[in-house]
Amino acid sequence: MTNLGLESSVTEWVIEFPEVQCVLDSVGIDQSCQGKSLEYVCRQMDLDPHLILRQLHEVIEDDSAINE
Repeated sequence: MTNLGLESSVTEWVIEFPEVQCVLDSVGIDQSCQGKSLEYVCRQMDLDPHLILRQLHEVIEDDSAINE
């Protein structure tokens, strides 16, 4: 599926999978977080990084199912 994870930067996520922007916007994560990892940004914002990661994967899976 994807080799991106919690250690990947928010910017990497958006570049690789632009469709995840809606999830990031909904929880207030700005993609211009200076290369910080998804996990770091989530913890700084008091968000559950594993929940956000799961939401990102759901969006990617939904998008790939539509494009098949």
